[in-house]
Amino acid sequence: MSFSSDNVEVFLAVIDHGSFSAAARALGRVPSAVSMAIANLEAELDLALFDRSGREPQPTAAARSLEPQARLLAAQLKQLQVQALALTQGLENRLTLAIAPELLAAPWSGPLAALAQEYPLLEVEVLAAPQADALDLLHSGRAQLALVFERPSLDGREGFQEVANDTMVAVMAPDHPVLSAAGGRLREEHLATTRQIVVAGRDLASSDPRFVFARHVWRTDNALAALSLITAGLGWGWLPRNFVRPHVAAGALVEIPFENLSNGLDLWVDVVWSRERPLGLGARRFVALIGRDKAREAPADAPGA
Repeated sequence: MSFSSDNVEVFLAVIDHGSFSAAARALGRVPSAVSMAIANLEAELDLALFDRSGREPQPTAAARSLEPQARLLAAQLKQLQVQALALTQGLENRLTLAIAPELLAAPWSGPLAALAQEYPLLEVEVLAAPQADALDLLHSGRAQLALVFERPSLDGREGFQEVANDTMVAVMAPDHPVLSAAGGRLREEHLATTRQIVVAGRDLASSDPRFVFARHVWRTDNALAALSLITAGLGWGWLPRNFVRPHVAAGALVEIPFENLSNGLDLWVDVVWSRERPLGLGARRFVALIGRDKAREAPADAPGA
């Protein structure tokens, strides 16, 4: 038999509390049961684990050698017990989160880290997909949650929680010919006649009409690819300000200066789930954690603060 969950607990309790009687009190047992458990373990291992020659038992060199692995086993058993209990309460085997690639810098990793602390054995999968594709993954059941920008209209199949906000800005390379041709300040007609780089899903009908202005459009399903194309001077495009800020600061991009309108559209970032499928414990907890983080970041004078 040797080590088991029970005698590992007893073994570590004696080391931690310094005596059989103190370990017994900590474990809610009688001292004789603790002493017998250690004696049986020593007999099975054929090792002396405690020196009983003094007033209190002292761990032997063999016990100290076994202690690190015993603590690791105890921690793993605790995780296993937590996972088993969580499964009975509705914890999913895997939590899949689909994220629009423009939002990979959004505040989602902190809540996942907290979730991992609570459910260390929960398997998590993070998929980056254009917004339309991320929502398709959600509605097909491939993902339980999607982190996306607010949609043009509400979908009765979806539940959602606002978790952040960002500003979509029109950007282009600073040496793009249209800037110099227009004298450094553009009007909306320049957008319509200049090639636009659009981040959209693989379904050709999936482009968000709020962000398609130009007659000539190049599409990509990857925000980094869009960034490369725009930086190379191949067109202009809408991208989140938080996403492009370092590139603007480095001079690789400019937020397009307009003569007759402001540049920027504020959008909420939502975590979305399907109302057609029950959320598992992990997904519900993630929504609560990411919503809590948003509440912490709200200004003190915000409504309801």
